[in-house]
Amino acid sequence: MGSEQELEFLLEKAADLVVNSKKIVVFTGAGISTESGIPDFRSPGGIWTRYDPEMFTIQKFLYDPEARKMHWKLLGGDEFMKFDAQPNPAHYAVAELDKMGKLDCVITQNVDMLHEKGGVPPDKVIHLHGNMERAKCLKCGKYYPMTEVRKWIAQGAEVPDCPACGGLIKPDAVFFGEAMPVWETSEAQHRVQSCDLCIVIGSSLVVYPAALMPQYAVQSGARLIIVNRDATELDRVADVCIHASAGETMSKLIKRVKEKIATHTSKGTLHRQKGKA
Repeated sequence: MGSEQELEFLLEKAADLVVNSKKIVVFTGAGISTESGIPDFRSPGGIWTRYDPEMFTIQKFLYDPEARKMHWKLLGGDEFMKFDAQPNPAHYAVAELDKMGKLDCVITQNVDMLHEKGGVPPDKVIHLHGNMERAKCLKCGKYYPMTEVRKWIAQGAEVPDCPACGGLIKPDAVFFGEAMPVWETSEAQHRVQSCDLCIVIGSSLVVYPAALMPQYAVQSGARLIIVNRDATELDRVADVCIHASAGETMSKLIKRVKEKIATHTSKGTLHRQKGKA
């Protein structure tokens, strides 16, 4: 079977799984956002090929002033995080699943908020690693929009402090060595254990404990679709694996799903009309 034929076969199989599902959980990683211009971390040329991940631990941020300066210098520019990034076709495709009434929730490792910008209701997005839209004072708990904090950096603040109490401000994202958010982690596990289909998009599935979520889904009897450029450890248990770009693949998948639903609907209408004749 040629690569084009194989892709057609896999898309057809994936579309059938989506059509026959009632409760889909989508699990996303950095690979869904690279097409929006947001750099990923582990691929060749990614952030960790240019910076030492050890400098981005929670311990370094809390106790090393130089590490904090480096964090905020990076966050003041666009190398680490592209703050004006827009959703790409993969994000819009996930939102289409919600419009079809099939999406239970999105569980994401990303901190870019592109699912919400792409049309997924905020209450259906579970952020396992926080988000970079805001920063939080570790002393008084007050939140600040990251756009505001970036203005302070542009005005010369090397390490911005909380204007309200002078406390340490930290991006509201989970750093290395930092505990995962309790509610989000528990809720994500509950959702994957009760879904009938899990679709993994753009995740290498090597960052734990987040990567356990698709495993929980499979263990609970859900079907599994993986859309990722590279192979993952769960490919062997997935019902469908498509190693291709997220945007193009998800767009094709949604188109096929809509066609199948339309065909089923028209056949059902024709059958009812014949029954009345």
